[in-house]
Amino acid sequence: MKKAALGCLLSALVALVATPAAAQLELPAASPAAKVTQEVGVTEISLEYSSPAVKGRKVWGDLVPWDKPWRTGANAATKITFSHDVTFGGKAVPAGTYSIVTLPSQKGWKVMLNKELGLWATPAPYTPANDVATVTGTTSAIPARERLAFVFSNTTDDSTSLDLEWEKLKVSVPIKVDTAALAKANIEKAVEGSWRVNANAARYVADTLKDYPTALKYADASVAIQPTWFNQWIRADILARSGNYAEARKAAQAAWDLGEKDPGFFFRNQVSKALADWKTK
Repeated sequence: MKKAALGCLLSALVALVATPAAAQLELPAASPAAKVTQEVGVTEISLEYSSPAVKGRKVWGDLVPWDKPWRTGANAATKITFSHDVTFGGKAVPAGTYSIVTLPSQKGWKVMLNKELGLWATPAPYTPANDVATVTGTTSAIPARERLAFVFSNTTDDSTSLDLEWEKLKVSVPIKVDTAALAKANIEKAVEGSWRVNANAARYVADTLKDYPTALKYADASVAIQPTWFNQWIRADILARSGNYAEARKAAQAAWDLGEKDPGFFFRNQVSKALADWKTK
């Protein structure tokens, strides 16, 4: 009986050890994951990396060998993402995600952005042909930092500095963005979109609510932003529904003139018919 009871207890213990709950035991990671994000003007720059600790070890020239490619962190290579094109250390880099590979040296650091995102081992098994930029990092001494960290510093609307800090060393690379050009493009896009918003509002109010004075205000606002055959035709149609055929003909003619230059003039027949019909009204 005692042997049977002992056997049951042992079986229960084995089952407990094998449960998913035991397998999912949470403990501190040796190199915890980290993420840092910085907006520079209208550009977002973000990094994902694993942060190793010094733990009393000699880092530079030992844990991280000199003159060998390094994945710049623990576990998988550090990844950096740019939402818009940037200049990284003076080199033009398209928007996208890249691995950061570094070449630590007592003579000076090289910092590479690489298209291969699966880099892992040390030294990093990366292919230089996949580099999109190779730049020189500026090194300086700092107070002791136990864990590796990436920091953005000296950020303005047009630039920032990406700093790697670990042990007593900092490596910096300047990043610049053409915020003025990006903002101008965003403004132009917003303005272009606003004429469509007003034109669609005019058509909806006229077709659904039959509120022609309000619809005409939207149509006028759309034309004022950017005259197109589409908003001129909507304006002409609203004027005709309001009984103002003289102004409707002018707007329809403007729509026709603009439409003749646009291969997407899909209301050609309607505008042509309106110009013919409204002559006698």
